Amino acid sequence: MKRWYLYPFSLGYHLVTGIRNTMYDLGIFKSTKFKTPIINVGNLSVGGSGKSPMVMYLAQFLSKHYRTGVLSRGYGRLTKGYEVTNYESNYKMVGDEAMQLFERFKNRFVIAVSEERVPGAKKVIDDMDLEVLVLDDAMQHRAIKAGFNILMTDFSDPFFKDYLLPAGDLRESRAGYKRADIIMVSKCPDELTEETKRYYISRIRPSYGQKVFFSSIGYDENVYGKDKMLPDNNLNYYDILLITGIANPKPLLEHLAKFSKRVKHLKFRDHHNFTDDDIKKILAEYKKLGEYKLILTTEKDYVRLKTFDYLREIVYYWPINVLIDKKEEFNQIILDYVRKN
Repeated sequence: MKRWYLYPFSLGYHLVTGIRNTMYDLGIFKSTKFKTPIINVGNLSVGGSGKSPMVMYLAQFLSKHYRTGVLSRGYGRLTKGYEVTNYESNYKMVGDEAMQLFERFKNRFVIAVSEERVPGAKKVIDDMDLEVLVLDDAMQHRAIKAGFNILMTDFSDPFFKDYLLPAGDLRESRAGYKRADIIMVSKCPDELTEETKRYYISRIRPSYGQKVFFSSIGYDENVYGKDKMLPDNNLNYYDILLITGIANPKPLLEHLAKFSKRVKHLKFRDHHNFTDDDIKKILAEYKKLGEYKLILTTEKDYVRLKTFDYLREIVYYWPINVLIDKKEEFNQIILDYVRKN
């Protein structure tokens, strides 16, 4: 997507980013390294590339073996500083992604937010006696030297076909992929041929020691609402008002089309903080639907929308998970890294 209105800003940003990366590469700028294993999940582009589902997958998997924590910036929250997500938290305090993790997993692993990554990582590791920490979206935050980097790139918009802002969506040059240990091609179609995999690997051109994996989105068998599942779980039975505040709703729209043709989509920007006027607009559209109707949203948007009394009883969400091709090999690489560090 071309964003030419960002052109003046982009020139300065890319110059500063390039110089900054060079300084880190040469060791002039120092990165803080921790004794505790740290796995970073990031990307090179703006917009959704599947980072959140991958963070969720890693935290759930690792927590079966180690005392695990997740640290994110807490994008979109109205607070600052270090916070640990708990039963008193809400998305305004810790951000929607941290709240989404807590709502699904509760206290199975630690979920913290801090815009300052180094002090935040030190505090959560020390206070919670962590054995491994997962960093969310820290590919460009090189003040921390993660021991293991996973680079996410969207199958439909891979970094090797993309360009720097504003001509494309890259927030740093393609060469940034060299810092990754694993390159995960995300949101792949269900039927992915070996020929297509080989093509992507040939275009990525992984360096020695880098691994390329492929993953897709898996939708839960059930749709959930407040303390309940959707009656009969038959989406084709309803007129659906789909509300999204995520970077790329296209995969959800394509999947939903398999179950219902009666869908009205209201799209908001990523991490959108819904206002009373937004809710009035949503309810006005909802009233236009037929007798059997529902509001459907993503799990991340649900943690924001459910805070409005008028929506709480009529809004449902559809959880997703990441499905990794060659999952056993991927899991073993992750475990081997943590065990050796």
